[in-house]
Amino acid sequence: QVQLVESGGGLVQAGGSLRLSCAASSNIFRFNTLGWYRQGPGKQREVVATITSGGSTSYADSVKGRFTISRDNAKNTMYLQMNSLKPEDTAVYYCKPTALPWQNYWGQGTQVTVAS
Repeated sequence: QVQLVESGGGLVQAGGSLRLSCAASSNIFRFNTLGWYRQGPGKQREVVATITSGGSTSYADSVKGRFTISRDNAKNTMYLQMNSLKPEDTAVYYCKPTALPWQNYWGQGTQVTVAS
């Protein structure tokens, strides 16, 4: 049974901050490059940020300088610190490994709503 659980979403005013968490079982977490994805209302799903097992990161242009992805390998948990939130960041956020075998997997996600 796949164990990836997103949490930390909520309603926040524009300019505010949230921190999302992604808890995964150790066999999923340990060796995989992981990513945060999102799907906003009426939009296609997109990758927000990724982080390798060694800690190298990449970001979508739309979130660079505002979001920070990190991982705690000891806790099998990944985070997404989101600052200076904008209404266009409103979306359901998902986490999962970026590897091809995971392409069709999507968990429940966590809803982020940014009010203007």
